[in-house]
Amino acid sequence: MSSDDTIFEQSRLGKRLGSLRKSERVYLHHGRRRTLVVDRIVIGRAKECQIVVSDNLVSRHHAAVQKIRDAYYITDLESTNGVLVNGQPIKPGTYVLIKPSDVITVGRTELNFLSG
Repeated sequence: MSSDDTIFEQSRLGKRLGSLRKSERVYLHHGRRRTLVVDRIVIGRAKECQIVVSDNLVSRHHAAVQKIRDAYYITDLESTNGVLVNGQPIKPGTYVLIKPSDVITVGRTELNFLSG
């Protein structure tokens, strides 16, 4: 390895790291806000939620979006008014696979699950 080689360009390690699949960034868009989904985020009215929704039809801890391996799932946290994914209700306590372009509805609030 010469003195001008870098880990990113010429070394075996650099070539191997460059060939790894890049992890996709996904966001929940709500109103004018965009929240990056990293591991697990909670949606609700409570101040400690990562996405706080000012909607009286939304429970304090309404739903959670969680990354499990390389996929994203949503679960209804036993909310009063339920969660819809693309207009379809999900069963509380179950994990439903979501993908970019899905629309999540909690109360009267729509959140768009997008990549980018």
